Amino acid sequence: MNDYLLSMVLGIVEGLTEFLPVSSTAHLRLSEALLHASGLAPHLTLDNGYWKMYSIVIQLGAILCLPVYFWSRITKFLSTFPGGDGGNRNALTHPLGLTMVAFVVTAIPSFLLTKVIGKHLENIAIIGWALLIGGIVMWIVDATHAKAEAAGPNGNGRIHTWKMEDMSLGQSVWIGFCQIFSAVFPGTSRSMSTIAAGQIAGMSRASALEFSFFVSIPTMAAATLYTLYKSLRGKGENPIGVSQIDAHGWIVLAIGFIVSFIVAYASVAWFMAYVRKRGFAPFAVYRIIVGALVLVFAAKLA
Repeated sequence: MNDYLLSMVLGIVEGLTEFLPVSSTAHLRLSEALLHASGLAPHLTLDNGYWKMYSIVIQLGAILCLPVYFWSRITKFLSTFPGGDGGNRNALTHPLGLTMVAFVVTAIPSFLLTKVIGKHLENIAIIGWALLIGGIVMWIVDATHAKAEAAGPNGNGRIHTWKMEDMSLGQSVWIGFCQIFSAVFPGTSRSMSTIAAGQIAGMSRASALEFSFFVSIPTMAAATLYTLYKSLRGKGENPIGVSQIDAHGWIVLAIGFIVSFIVAYASVAWFMAYVRKRGFAPFAVYRIIVGALVLVFAAKLA
């Protein structure tokens, strides 16, 4: 497969899956394995330093769509910091403060577990189990909240936080803690773990989803930029220095970055509208089916 076409395909995969609760890491890893095994892209392997760095670059492209999409919300939060709209918030309980609290709770353990995370990224069986178990958890959690969602804010269900602005510090810490699982076990999905954690903590689908998007900005930006820095500096696993990338390599990176950004932006816009009306059950079913297929595939490779 032509490298430019390959870059477009992987950019689309990344853009579609980065913010849906289906795990972009799992889909990129599986796409790499299938394309390599099929002979369409025999040079595409995570043992190759360039393609490992490429996966980081296109992930960054997807992440950068969020500040653009939520620009009006971000500027509003900045203008009301730290008191909030009602003046009853502080630096820790303002939406921006809650976002950073969840980020810190996730970042420190994830950094300490860097070696464990790197080892698991290559394990297709772990990805399969994470997809399957995560799908079951997501389905159960969403189903138990369905009636409360239908009743709305005036109902007496298990939901008591309908807007991100009304979140508590405890909810933020809990979501940050649950996000660690997505870092340690590829296939769990950062989006799935934060959304399900938010619902368990009494948040509506919409508020949990929005907070998931906001906390992903510092979380994913820090993780990708740090990994990219190590790769370009010639450190870490399978490093590649800037001087080793030729003009062809830069064009392939640019294509993947731009395609990932555009597709991710469209994906976020669609996902926000879809979830408010239909919930997460279809994504849970998809995870379960794909997880089972991945486990079968992993068993054949063993």
